[in-house]
Amino acid sequence: MTSNGPQKIRAYGVKIGHLPTGEKNDITDVPDVRVGHVTITRELEGGEGEYACTGVTAILPHGGSLFREKVAAASYVINGFGKTTGLVQVNELGVLESPIMLTNTFSVPAVTQGTLQYMLDAHEEIGDTTGTINIVVGECNDSHLNSIRRCAVQPQDAIAAIRSASDGPVAEGAVGAGTGMVAFGYKGGIGSSSRVVSAGDSAYTVGALVLSNFGRKEEFLADRLFSGKVDGLPAVEKQADGSIIMVIATDAPLSDRQLLRVAKRSGIGLGRTGSHFSHGSGDIVIAFSTAQKIPHRTEQIVETRLQLREDQPVMNELFAAAAEATEEAIYNSLSQARTTTGRQGRTVYAFPFEELLATRG
Repeated sequence: MTSNGPQKIRAYGVKIGHLPTGEKNDITDVPDVRVGHVTITRELEGGEGEYACTGVTAILPHGGSLFREKVAAASYVINGFGKTTGLVQVNELGVLESPIMLTNTFSVPAVTQGTLQYMLDAHEEIGDTTGTINIVVGECNDSHLNSIRRCAVQPQDAIAAIRSASDGPVAEGAVGAGTGMVAFGYKGGIGSSSRVVSAGDSAYTVGALVLSNFGRKEEFLADRLFSGKVDGLPAVEKQADGSIIMVIATDAPLSDRQLLRVAKRSGIGLGRTGSHFSHGSGDIVIAFSTAQKIPHRTEQIVETRLQLREDQPVMNELFAAAAEATEEAIYNSLSQARTTTGRQGRTVYAFPFEELLATRG
């Protein structure tokens, strides 16, 4: 088997679950959802072996004004060893009004500041004639490959990631916030996948994007994918348990409470790969629906929103879609990543899917 470089797991003949994927098999199959990255890799002055191997990823629910046209949203914390901004208000009010930003642990403040500045520049009313804004940022610890104490990510990198966001195919692997991440001892990072659910005359898309940075080699349930041996493959052992941020998008008309239910099923997909939600792992899900835009200002004291009935089969299909898309997104974060060398000359190898999947009987 030959290839031109990292590919999605399906290029190797692996099929996850029973539901069909969207056209691109990533989160941007949900109409108007956009993703952008800024990747930072460079030597740093002031110390031997100091190296920036990090970045920023931006997920935009739509291409309009997220503050003036909010979307229903919810978050779910599977294990809370993580540092985020904005999730308290998301769960209190049930809406998202900023891009979802991903980065490394120590860059949450810089990315929050950059995203805030971007939104202030685009909305003169924020903090003046109307209220403040809730910025949402999630993180994983990339300090094995990245000189995290040097705080290479700057506010302008967050702005650049937002401005680069498009609804085209999502770049995956060692890009953006995933540049320095490690999963199951191999190169992890950004991964994405999608599923399409049919319901009568309607069809809904569920997309997942993950920032994978968790697990040990021996935990990876690789035998679910192939029959090859992984014992002799070089893998790193990190001191920290690691983390994962999972973002779920859908165009199904769901309330924030229903989105919370869908978000919980992402944990099933995570568990299928081998994770047991370690003590020091930040396993966090953020879910949103693009089906309806919620205006920031209105003169109406009553608003009407559509939502699916929960006693219909479509809800179970949405649950399955979240689990399947999350699992496949994690595999894609591994299969799309390249071997990466970072600080102190440390190298994390790409998992050799191509070689091992060729051994499948």
